[in-house]
Amino acid sequence: MENLTEILQSGLYRTGELMEILLNMMSMLVIVIGVVDSIMKSPRDKLARTATHPRHTYFRRIFGGWLIVALEFQLAADIVGTIVTPSYQELIRLGAIAAIRTFLNYFLSKELNEECGPAENKEPQ
Repeated sequence: MENLTEILQSGLYRTGELMEILLNMMSMLVIVIGVVDSIMKSPRDKLARTATHPRHTYFRRIFGGWLIVALEFQLAADIVGTIVTPSYQELIRLGAIAAIRTFLNYFLSKELNEECGPAENKEPQ
């Protein structure tokens, strides 16, 4: 029975490590896609809208959404990493990271809404 427990723990540890790596890779992929998408769409958004915001605000509005998704993937990777190696130090680290990323998401969303206005955050037709 002890051997089975060790095998299961080893499998969980390896699966958790792999999931953590994959989630971090997804986060990086989302950032790259976000940069490309923002570069392609921001000039079109600038032309499609009547408001006179500086050019960089259109890029930031589009990229900010992608960045929020990337932060969520990173938080998921940290949660998986903590599940695999649950120690008090890891739990405290996860709590700090979760708080920081939650604040980043909240203030980034708030800034984007204030910068472009809630009515302008809709995709152009």
